[in-house]
Amino acid sequence: MPLHRINVGLLAMTILLCAPVLGADYTIKIVSLANTNDEDYAGALAFKELVEERSEGEIEVVIFTGGQLCGSPIECLLALDGGVMEVFMSTLGGLANQFPEIQVLDLPYLLNDDETAERLFAGPFVDEIREAILKRTGLRLMTVGNTGGWRNIANTKREVRTPADLVGLKLRTINSPIQLILTQALGAAPTPVPWPELYIALATGTVDGSKNGLTDIVGMGFHEHIKYITMDGHAYMSALWLMNNSYYEALPPDLRTIVDEGFDALRDATMHLPKQRRAEAITEFESAGGAVYWPTDDEKEKFRQSALPVYDWYEAQYGDEWLIKIRDALRLIEEDNE
Repeated sequence: MPLHRINVGLLAMTILLCAPVLGADYTIKIVSLANTNDEDYAGALAFKELVEERSEGEIEVVIFTGGQLCGSPIECLLALDGGVMEVFMSTLGGLANQFPEIQVLDLPYLLNDDETAERLFAGPFVDEIREAILKRTGLRLMTVGNTGGWRNIANTKREVRTPADLVGLKLRTINSPIQLILTQALGAAPTPVPWPELYIALATGTVDGSKNGLTDIVGMGFHEHIKYITMDGHAYMSALWLMNNSYYEALPPDLRTIVDEGFDALRDATMHLPKQRRAEAITEFESAGGAVYWPTDDEKEKFRQSALPVYDWYEAQYGDEWLIKIRDALRLIEEDNE
């Protein structure tokens, strides 16, 4: 969608929002499509607190959630590029429209645990991604956080211990090739449903389940219908925090340093909160009559083997460059742990 087709009301609001703020030399408008109960918002608050305090009022941070400035990832990325806002949190699926290789972060069962993911996204691998995204899109990746913990397999019908138990189930996916192929490879029928329509789709049987984090399932009330979740952790729900590069480079060096530190605080907050909320979500899910299943090592291996066609698809589409890069980064993390 071209930037000039964003509605007139949005642009009028933008003009007002871009007006100078008394007492601040710079204003950073930070946007996510989540609500104020989400870890994205908690991360934005951490960013705001640090940046405003350390800049001593030179920078004001204004947070917008839930589609206040733009309604979809594609629209938001265009608006970010056009300077409507300074920061936007994109999921992998959103940025994949411009940089499809980023889907390497969504390959199933690639990351083993929270510690591995946290070390990966605080390390030099992110510098390589940043350089590639900037070259391809003109947008600057500031950090990679988390938005919802880990994707797991949840459904309304039965306990799932291996991929064989998924046969015949309709699982909601986003309209993304990698998610469609993964769902098919695991034996289920992929059914694209927009996020706002998922509650009704579960209630009416349009879908039998979804692949989401448990905190999101409980937070959205999906556990009123979903009664089984398998904690297979097939994907870490990465959040890509992108900034308008022209705005970033126009900041004085001392303020750029503060902004960088702010994104470190944001990343840490978004990674911590899902872990903190996971135990609470499990309790609430089980209290509502839900059953949580943790696969054995052998069962987890069956899921990994079933998911291998996704890797074949990725390499056929985009080559092995980024797969080699991320595997090398993970190997170094593993060796450091030994």
